[in-house]
Amino acid sequence: MKIVVTGAAGFIGFHLSKRLLSDKHNVIGIDNLNDYYDPALKKARLEILEEHQNFQFKKTDLTEREAIDRIIKNHQTEVVINLAAQAGVRYSIENPEAYIQSNLV
Repeated sequence: MKIVVTGAAGFIGFHLSKRLLSDKHNVIGIDNLNDYYDPALKKARLEILEEHQNFQFKKTDLTEREAIDRIIKNHQTEVVINLAAQAGVRYSIENPEAYIQSNLV
């Protein structure tokens, strides 16, 4: 099965992608790799996922709707699992617009 996982470099997205890959699914991981959490950690997770031939990564923000639509169409995706979100409660008070765009729009 061809599955898109958004937030693939995050904690949950990474572990779900690993499991799907071990179950022989084709996974297209999407993440914007923002710097709220250490980007080096996200890149290290992606390096582990990229060891699988059935994994592809697309650095894309979910607000780039045309790019997301193109990825889903071009890969003939069967399932989309949306785990992308802006994390952190304190930061939401300082920058609510980032949460509105990432988690709602």
